[in-house]
Amino acid sequence: MTAHGIVLVDCPDEVGLIHRITGVLRGDGLSIDSSDQFVDVARQHFFFRAEVVATQPGAAADPLADERLRQALAAVLPAAAVVRVTRPERRPIVVCATREPHCLGELLLLDAVGDLPGRIVAVISNHGVLRELTDRFGVPFVHLPAEGVDRDAHEAALAAAIDAHAPALVVLARYMRVLSAGFVTRYPGRIVNIHHSFLPAFAGAQAYRQAYERGVKLIGATAHVVTAELDAGPIIAQDVIDVDHAATPERMARAGRDVEKLVLARAVRLLLEDRVFVHGGRTVVFD
Repeated sequence: MTAHGIVLVDCPDEVGLIHRITGVLRGDGLSIDSSDQFVDVARQHFFFRAEVVATQPGAAADPLADERLRQALAAVLPAAAVVRVTRPERRPIVVCATREPHCLGELLLLDAVGDLPGRIVAVISNHGVLRELTDRFGVPFVHLPAEGVDRDAHEAALAAAIDAHAPALVVLARYMRVLSAGFVTRYPGRIVNIHHSFLPAFAGAQAYRQAYERGVKLIGATAHVVTAELDAGPIIAQDVIDVDHAATPERMARAGRDVEKLVLARAVRLLLEDRVFVHGGRTVVFD
């Protein structure tokens, strides 16, 4: 029997934590394929991620039985420790989009060729224009119009459509509706969003026109965990692309779409591979 898993620990920092963790893993016959660790000195907090493997032909029990291993690790760590044991698998994700196809299209393509550590099980949109794109990949498309619908009623329908698929992650791929705090709290740490990196300087629908008029030379995108505070969640991934004085607002917007789709796909991959820790309003990302 060969078992693979991911061990994740975050806790207050103490001397000897790595020795204690590796001692438990070694005692269970687990070897570490790769590992990362980081201490946030300012907060005195420790973060650890390891990919582990167990090869025990004929073993009657799975040495990576999640709860048993989690309890064994918790027993040697500080009381406030958060310990998780996960398996590398393509977990289900739901994508929410509105009209723009670039971020959704990138995720659908990556899923189709097996280059996404997740499975898109549904696309939900408040408009119908992305149905044809979604249908090409054989993914269920759910149209939930929002015009003339009470916000609470629409969010209740959206939550029901999401929950029907029990996703590990909800991806806002240019979903152009502000979600209420109540909705966000249904999926703590499980919603990821993408937007341009002009905020708060150039907000609103004409951000690229404003950037053009100010002579912006860098177009960027930010992917973050969604929290109750609009566009202020812990940042997972960012990137920029150069533009120059010759760039029109249209070219700037096209550059923005290019960087947005790549940054969102990277953030989704990092989350699904359990490479992101959220602590104290910021992230630790083991890329």
